[in-house]
This record gives sequence, C-alpha cells and structure tokens, in this order.
Amino acid sequence: MSQKNTRRVPAAIAVLAGATALFSGAPASAAVEGYSAEVQDAAVASITSSLGVSDAAARQVLRVQDASARTLDRAESALAGRHAGGFLDAAGLPVVNVLDAAGAAEAQRAGATPNVVKFSLSQLDSARAALEALPAVPHTTIGTDEKGNQVVLTVSDAAVGADALVAKAATLGDAVRVERTTGVMSKAIYNGEAITGGGTRCSAGFNVNRGGQLHILDAGHCTRAVSQWNVGPSVGASFPTNDYGLIRNTTGSGPGAVTLWNGSTQRISSAANARVGQQICKSGSTTRLTCGVVEATNVTVNYQEGPVYQTVQTSASVNPGDSGGCLFGGSVGLGITSGMGGGNSYFQPVVEALNAYGASLT
Repeated sequence: MSQKNTRRVPAAIAVLAGATALFSGAPASAAVEGYSAEVQDAAVASITSSLGVSDAAARQVLRVQDASARTLDRAESALAGRHAGGFLDAAGLPVVNVLDAAGAAEAQRAGATPNVVKFSLSQLDSARAALEALPAVPHTTIGTDEKGNQVVLTVSDAAVGADALVAKAATLGDAVRVERTTGVMSKAIYNGEAITGGGTRCSAGFNVNRGGQLHILDAGHCTRAVSQWNVGPSVGASFPTNDYGLIRNTTGSGPGAVTLWNGSTQRISSAANARVGQQICKSGSTTRLTCGVVEATNVTVNYQEGPVYQTVQTSASVNPGDSGGCLFGGSVGLGITSGMGGGNSYFQPVVEALNAYGASLT
C-alpha cells in the first residue's frame, strides 16, 4: 500500500478554465467567505437536501468547516497515537475519537468534541491489513468509517470471488462490517471531448508549476492511457496503487480557478486533505458542478485494473469523462476525480500528488 503524506499545504490551486471574473449576487450578510455564489448555492442545496436544515444553517456549516478541519489537525497532533481519527459533525464542528478520559480532556483542550470509542487506529489498521492481505477482488472497497469506528468492506453484486474476503471479515468481529451494493467500481474515463487524446476524454485537473513550466495535475489512469492530449503531452502517471498523473500544459494558460461551467469560476487559495463529514463540490466535464459530503477517507478501491489506496469517498455525483476533475470545499482544493461505483465517487488526495511531483500550484 502506498504511504500518503497528510500534511496541510497552503497553495493556490487551478483547473484549466476561463478567466471570467466572478461577482456574487448574494447579500453580504449571507455570503460565505471563500465561496463563489454558484458554489455556495450548490453546496447549500446539497446540505439542505441531505440534512433537512435551513439555508442559514447550511451556510453556517460552510463557514465553520475549514476552521474545524484545522482544529482536527491540531487535536490529532496533540494526541499523537492516542486517538482513532476524527470527523466533522452535521454542524461542521470537529469531533475526535479518543480511547479514554485522558484523551478526551486533551481533545477538549484542543477545541474538539471528544468521542470515546472501542477501537484504536492501530486495531482498525490491523483489520484493514488482514483484509488487504487477501487477493484483491474487483468491485469491492475497503475503507475506514471514522464515525462508526469500524473498517467497512463494501462488496458489489458485480464482484466475483469475494467469499474469502467476507469470511475473513467475519473473523474480525465488530471491528469490520460488510455492506452490499450494486454496479461496478470503474475509473471515470470515457470517449468524447473536453481534454482529449487518442479518442479518450478526461477532465482538466489542477494547474501547477513544476520546474518553471506549467503542467496539469490529472488522474493517473488518464495520463497512463494517453500520451498526447490536446493541451499537451503526458509526462507522468501512477496507476493503479495511486491515481495521479501529470500533463505538460502547452496552452500557455494556467489560471488559478475551477470552472463552474456557466462562464464563472471558483478561486482556490489552499490545498488540504479531506475530512469525513466535510461538505464538498466537484467540477468535471460530464456532470459539471455537483456537491455532496465526504463519507470516508483512506478507502481502497478495487478497480478491474487493480487497487487504488487511500482515496476519498464522497456522495457527489461523478460519471465517465469526469476523471481528473477537481474536488474542493469552497476555496480549498482536496482531490482529483478517480472513479465511481455503488452510488459513491472516489478521489485521489491532491496533497499527495503535489508532493509526489514536487509541484507548486499556480
């Protein structure tokens, strides 16, 4: 399994997009700092639909969640190995899983709500390792449910030969639960247009600077499949195991904004790792702007081509052609579209990809 770098990286992120200026039509009192009007409206609609709260309550979730993610970083750092992950609750506030009263007190001092749980991270990691030691089965996933303090083995009806996985899960007790779903786990690549090459379509990703040259950080399964795009040549690919790749951007344009598909853009001012419970949106050339919530992190997705480790699982809609597109929470970039399956979408964390290529964001 690949090892992910989880440090927070302040930087500007960009997707290949027009440089159209964006003006918010929302009243100043209702505007959420860092959110364009379109992204705010889409995120608020997603929150009100899923949680049944008012628009004002949804906007408050967006206002607090970035600071809450930073609080989780501080709390988990203070607790070192004495925590079992953390997440954002329905109000966007930070919750840290702890193992005892001492850990609870430390979490409170860091500004987070403690949640006393049964299993430590090392116990959950051991359960994951036991499952991942078996041969990978396409159309299954193995992830950590930090809210439920369990490892989750998801098995699609398209999976063949998953009996050994399910049997192993049964031996691990309530540290693991098995969920059933339908459909295939597939990378989100398709034939068509957007960024194109060799009859393949993907979505433009994050514009970066590497060695003084403009590049596009994209999905590895896209850059592995195509050597020459209409925006430049592929110069790097890591897939499977990871799902990131690099395209040299020869267009001369690398704006620091995500396209919203209506002539406007969302400025991205930093990059971070996604947190469970975080409200997010994604931009891609098929489904365009869609929003949802981070359901899990550190998820192993078993595609037909092989496993991709430590992805971010969300409820945002993704379809073929969206590969390489941007996952973000307001002005914070989070991931690169990898694939979908069972009603979920999966993203390569962007921080790891930036570090892998020694790239800086434009």
